[in-house]
Amino acid sequence: MDNASSPSQAPHRAGFACFVGRPNAGKSTLTNALVGTKVAITSNRPQTTRHTVRGIVHRPDAQLVLVDTPGLHKPRTLLGERLNDVVRTTWAEVDVIGFCLPADQKLGPGDRFIAGELAGIKKTPKIAIVTKTDLVDSKALAEQLIAIQQLGEELGIQWAEIVPVSAVGDKQVSLLADLIAPMLPESPPLYPEGDLTDEPEQVMVAELIREAALEGVRDELPHSIAVVVEEMLPREDRPANKPLLDIHANVYIERPSQKGIIIGPKGARLKEVGMKSRKHIEALLGTPVYLDLHVKVAKDWQRDPKQLRKLGF
Repeated sequence: MDNASSPSQAPHRAGFACFVGRPNAGKSTLTNALVGTKVAITSNRPQTTRHTVRGIVHRPDAQLVLVDTPGLHKPRTLLGERLNDVVRTTWAEVDVIGFCLPADQKLGPGDRFIAGELAGIKKTPKIAIVTKTDLVDSKALAEQLIAIQQLGEELGIQWAEIVPVSAVGDKQVSLLADLIAPMLPESPPLYPEGDLTDEPEQVMVAELIREAALEGVRDELPHSIAVVVEEMLPREDRPANKPLLDIHANVYIERPSQKGIIIGPKGARLKEVGMKSRKHIEALLGTPVYLDLHVKVAKDWQRDPKQLRKLGF
């Protein structure tokens, strides 16, 4: 119902959207570009986002809460099955689904698998988002747009929009927000203005450390790293204008043999992980941080329900 005194004012809208797509389709990068701050972890290795990290886009007319689900994939472990359940539940609960398809790769079986799952979710509007458009020429882009249109027709998906974006070049990212906003339900803002994410800070800090830890060990330990922040405490006896936050975190791996990979020769690798993640953590929390990292072995944690629970899954 419009307020009688200001009929020209459109109602404020607020709601949830999630980006789906196969690993490396550009989902987290897009989340970060929309929110304007590094929230979801971006790593150029697949399946690194395990938490439903929500980025929040604040606009005068709308508030868009981005739910970043892990990629849907054929499960091989107990963890894989749990992740897939999380994905489907999330899809059914959001107001808009953005399906990310990279411009520089032909549609493959992974895309079809996800599109097939999407076709089963009838009510939610779906936007096809062509990412990484900075990597292709206009002819290749046009072909990709047509292929996506056809995929929708084949599976009976009515795309609400098909939008090309380049999050890296910031092309059309705000247009994407303009298109999503009207699809959200009328609602006052769901989160206070300053919030960028509703994940507890400890989870975000753990994600940043995990991302830094994965960076150099490309193929050796894709899934075998979990990070638990044991405590985050302001250092006592510090003057108010010079605070310092002590963060103690454990990096868990599955086997003793992996310890050396993470620590590196003379501890160099772990030091690098600490320096990198500390920079991001300080930027996120806006305060200087002392980061204390330890590497521990949690045997085969991915297959052990008790360990999974302890590590937050």
